[in-house]
Amino acid sequence: MKTIKAVVGVLRNKSGQLLIAKRQMHQFMPGLWELPGGKIEAGESTEQTVIRELNEELGIQVDALSLHQTMQYSYADRRVELHIYNIDRYQKTPQGIEGQEIAWSDVAHLSSFNLLPTMKAFIDSITLPSKYWITPSSNHQSETWLAKFEQKLKSDISLIQLRSKVTLDDSFIEELHNKCQQHKIKLLLNTPNKNFNQGSCDGWHLTTNEMLKLPKRPCTADKLLGASTHNLQEALAAQTLGVDFVVISPVQATQTHPDTTPIGWEAAEEVVNKLNIPVYFLGGMGLEDLDKTLKIGAQGIAGVSAF
Repeated sequence: MKTIKAVVGVLRNKSGQLLIAKRQMHQFMPGLWELPGGKIEAGESTEQTVIRELNEELGIQVDALSLHQTMQYSYADRRVELHIYNIDRYQKTPQGIEGQEIAWSDVAHLSSFNLLPTMKAFIDSITLPSKYWITPSSNHQSETWLAKFEQKLKSDISLIQLRSKVTLDDSFIEELHNKCQQHKIKLLLNTPNKNFNQGSCDGWHLTTNEMLKLPKRPCTADKLLGASTHNLQEALAAQTLGVDFVVISPVQATQTHPDTTPIGWEAAEEVVNKLNIPVYFLGGMGLEDLDKTLKIGAQGIAGVSAF
């Protein structure tokens, strides 16, 4: 199977809308919408390719850019290695220089377009935050636990995993979810005996064992679904199941699991490079690790006490 190495650019206008382009009839998968970009030529860096392609396709001059995400996607006859760059600053108004149709779209309306398969993972990556807080897994109704939850509601956290080793009362979960909604925070449940029918949540987080036992994605696409993984094989299995993101752990040594051997940064980066869905790093992570994690191409960091 041939491998195609390509780059795309994420352009936003003053209203925060994203620019997408429609593939022409002579191209692979014609008529589908994608981010503008193209193939890497011999001797080019990925940054040079983005600058050249967006100038040729859109007539713009890129002044500043940053890596957003890397992903791989396998079609029936080819594999695409894709580098996605944020175009942080550019000059001139984008136009369809090569005759292609272009459009500006809000993120919420992207799904109304007939998109390339890689776009689903990209949409997840730009809507998910860089920090994923996991609640302590016990003593949920204690003053200490509730105070910590309230503190996170007032911070910059926008995605929370409600983790518990025992079944929690539905009214308690509903109360927490209502508080999260007031602060525009998404709440995912990681509790025993998941039935994937609860209304008082924005989705679920699967343990590794739960994920490996499921024959197919257990919830609808409008709900978020995450999964815990500990190696590349498990992460690939989660992607095949149809989860929206994975957490890989432990990346570094942790005080809570001192006898568990960390997989290390190199193995964690391999997971990022081999998957086409967002990946969070867990285990020994702190805010000082976030920048390094993002530069690798991961979605961000997860943790109970990381932030």
